[in-house]
Amino acid sequence: MEQSTQARNGQPNIVFILTDDQGPWALGCAGNSEIKTPHLDRLAASGMRFSNFFCTSPVCSPARASLLTGRIPSQHGVHDWIRGGNVGERTIQYLEGQTGYTEILAENGYLCGLSGKWHLGDSIVPQKGFTHWYVHQTGGSAYYDAPMIRNGECINESGYLTDVITEDALRFLDVQDGSRPFYLSVHYTAPHSPWIDSHPKEYLDMYEDCAFESCPQEPKHPWSIKTAPWSDDQTENLKGYFAAVTAMDHNVGRLIDKLEQMGLREQTLICFMSDNGFNCGHHGIWGKGNGTFPQNMFDTSVKVPAIFSQPGRIPQGEVCNELVSGYDFMPTLLEYVGLDHPEAERLPGSSFLPSLLGEEGAGREDVVIFDEYGPVRMIRTRDWKYVHRYPYGPHELYNLKEDPDERMNLIDALEAQEQRTAMKARLERWFLRYVDPGRDGTKEGVTGFGQLELAGPAGEGRATYHEGES
Repeated sequence: MEQSTQARNGQPNIVFILTDDQGPWALGCAGNSEIKTPHLDRLAASGMRFSNFFCTSPVCSPARASLLTGRIPSQHGVHDWIRGGNVGERTIQYLEGQTGYTEILAENGYLCGLSGKWHLGDSIVPQKGFTHWYVHQTGGSAYYDAPMIRNGECINESGYLTDVITEDALRFLDVQDGSRPFYLSVHYTAPHSPWIDSHPKEYLDMYEDCAFESCPQEPKHPWSIKTAPWSDDQTENLKGYFAAVTAMDHNVGRLIDKLEQMGLREQTLICFMSDNGFNCGHHGIWGKGNGTFPQNMFDTSVKVPAIFSQPGRIPQGEVCNELVSGYDFMPTLLEYVGLDHPEAERLPGSSFLPSLLGEEGAGREDVVIFDEYGPVRMIRTRDWKYVHRYPYGPHELYNLKEDPDERMNLIDALEAQEQRTAMKARLERWFLRYVDPGRDGTKEGVTGFGQLELAGPAGEGRATYHEGES
């Protein structure tokens, strides 16, 4: 296959695989001996896995918007999962006028395709530089007869959705002729619910005798939402969740095999991650950031699995323990392919490319992570985490060095008051620097049950959010 364009420009192809609600613990290569992810383990063995990669907001649409634009929610205005404006008479392009890295790639010769979940409004019209556009109509559904959009038409796919998304991605790869580098997003809905009676028997059978010790069923958190899938026996939910991960892993293997068969593996950067973390009983929660109300910022909600691999360029079999955020993804990817972003100085992220390439002295020891979900904000260092809930609290402070599982809230401990004050001040300074006052999440009525329209100056006043049970 002719690869002259890539060779001339030094620009690799890119396959970006994004899962939905995959906890950082839900990987074999991350130390989980129960879950079966042989192909992701194989990908990690051929590249670098990040053990401290954080989403920018622990719910899908804001996190995805941040990956795409490099902006925090209080800059791009997507503060909750998008409930309104996906399809129908009044579609909304929530990121209109905000540059996505795929637009920069497309402007510089990349052919961009998307197969799977979009969930950033207006699913009908291709956006952000994508010319191949096969997407879910909303953001989640049953795994069979899923509502999708192909060639601008709303259809229902009878097959198993994880397979269907992969087959479309494989068709995109089939038509690449090497004249241009390509970028392919493969966005699975797995392992998002539903889990029971929703996945092929061959994967469910793999977990028939599983003890699920990696998912301890703790007493229900007092803030747990009423719509969480709680039951006296969570075995069937756990079997479904694990099966969804393994079925997705099988399809990741199909993508890797295809690139190898085409002779493109060494010319292709594969990025794998999830949009947000997930709790399957951890902390007494079933869900992510909106598995509780008020929303939570536990590491199991804000950490995501993350693997990067390109043989010959990225070190193989390495684990990077540095702190990295979803808002760092865009600048890293653009630097990786040698492209500039004109708005980089106004964005919060920084490239972790030196760490990704295993360069000596490339450490990010002083990096601090910031997260937000509506009025809930977090600052996290290696040793401490502070969570502030505007306007009234409750707030949290954890000494992660002594309490890595976040069991003892030190917010009122006298010996920790100096630490609390310092972290609160640092959090406020950082958000003051980057927040767009018209899209400030602390002034939005975010419930965790969905965003219905635009926030900030593009909308009519403040956005509205679905008020569900809490």
